[in-house]
Amino acid sequence: MEQTRAIDLVLEGGGVKGIALVGAATALAENGYTFARIGGSSAGAMVGAVMAAMQHAGEPFSRVDEIMRTIDYSAFLDRRKRGAMLGWWPRAADAWGVLFHLGAHPGRHMEQWVRGVLGDLGVRTFGDLYFDDPGSALPQGQSFRLVVTASDLSRQRAMFLPWDLPAHGHDPNEYSVARAVRASAAIPFLFEPVRLKSQYGTLTLADGSLLRSYPIELFDRHDGKPSRWPTLGVRLSSPAGERAKAKPVTSPLSLLTNLIFTTVDSTQVRHVSDPAAIDRSIFAKPRGVRWTDFDLTPEQRASLFDAGHSAATAWVRKHPAGPPAPEPDPDRDLVVPAWRPEPME
Repeated sequence: MEQTRAIDLVLEGGGVKGIALVGAATALAENGYTFARIGGSSAGAMVGAVMAAMQHAGEPFSRVDEIMRTIDYSAFLDRRKRGAMLGWWPRAADAWGVLFHLGAHPGRHMEQWVRGVLGDLGVRTFGDLYFDDPGSALPQGQSFRLVVTASDLSRQRAMFLPWDLPAHGHDPNEYSVARAVRASAAIPFLFEPVRLKSQYGTLTLADGSLLRSYPIELFDRHDGKPSRWPTLGVRLSSPAGERAKAKPVTSPLSLLTNLIFTTVDSTQVRHVSDPAAIDRSIFAKPRGVRWTDFDLTPEQRASLFDAGHSAATAWVRKHPAGPPAPEPDPDRDLVVPAWRPEPME
């Protein structure tokens, strides 16, 4: 194993493909990397939360794979009592959930699973993941080992949890990590959105991948000083290329699906095209599995893990010196990025 080196890790969303993120993170740990802070969206939020909790508990990193492999993704597709009465007609049950709750499935099982795993590791609220971080460019109140993205549909903007919570009257130290992960993974129409009461009204939080699937710039400094350590990200997808095969839109469902994917890809293209982002990204591209294939076979789980592990191992071999740190820009402290938390009014 090489000498231990710290990095900030950012994990892209991708549904059940998130097992590939576990494979990539495992390979990085095997090569001496430790993770000072972790950012993630959707599946990346779930994997990142488990990783942060493992480090909090001082558990060997090898257990992350063990935990993630035990997920019964099909159980995430839970039903409400009234929806269960239509179990013999799944499409009708889905339609009923979307019509009355904005999601075919309530997502309770997902949140309970995350809460149980994190609770066993001593993590319940973001306060458990707070740490003293002198030298950071972030305010003291934002020193958390985990940050997850969500999409605020009611105000049409990205949210970064727990950073944005104070601006909406919530104490990050008391907010449930499992609840934040549940919001970040609320795939539109598939899972019911998460509600958050705020001084602006009740917010509707859905899948972070809609607006920030891959927030690679999450931990970059904005005070003109050099980074203490670099950021490395793991991607599960990339925008369609110029020669990508056309996917005909032939039904209302395919129209809706393609609208969502077009929106997600358009919000990520700037980050993917930036050479600085490419240099610090591992592209794990698992094939043969869709992000909504909740009935994964053991062979598919192994294939996903291996795809991520192989991609990260190849990246380490190609970059023996580690990921490049972004160049300090003295002008960056003059501009507040749009995704930064809003001040309390």
